[in-house]
Amino acid sequence: MTITVGLKASIDLTVSENDTAIALRSGEVPVLGTPRLASLFEEASVAAISNNLEPGYTSVGMRIHLDHFAPSGVGTTITATAEVQEVDGRRITFRAQAKCIDNCNTNETVIGSAIIIRVLVDTERFLQRVD
Repeated sequence: MTITVGLKASIDLTVSENDTAIALRSGEVPVLGTPRLASLFEEASVAAISNNLEPGYTSVGMRIHLDHFAPSGVGTTITATAEVQEVDGRRITFRAQAKCIDNCNTNETVIGSAIIIRVLVDTERFLQRVD
C-alpha cells in the first residue's frame, strides 16, 4: 500500500472535563486544552494513513505547528480533520483543521489548525532504539 496526497480522516470530540486546560494542567480555564487539541490532530493524522501502511510499519510524530484560535467549552463538539499534503520519502506532512460543530456560538467556527509531520518507521526496529 502507498501513502498518497489527499488521504484524510476526521475525528469528533465532545469536550469533557478531562479535556480542559485545567485537567491537563496547561491553563486555568475550563475549556478545551491546547494539548488535547494537539492530540486530536495527531489522532486524525494517524487515522488518515492507517489503512495504507505496509505490514510492520507505523508512523511517529516528529513535528507539530499548532494554532489554537478560539475556546471550546465543556459539552461543545468539535471535529478535527487531517489530510496528507506531501509525502517526502518517509516524512508525511499533514494539514489539519478543527471546527466547532455543535453547542457553539456559531457552528463551523474554525477553532484551530496545524501542520503535522509524521515519519514512517519499521515498528520493531524503532522499538529496539528505546532505552
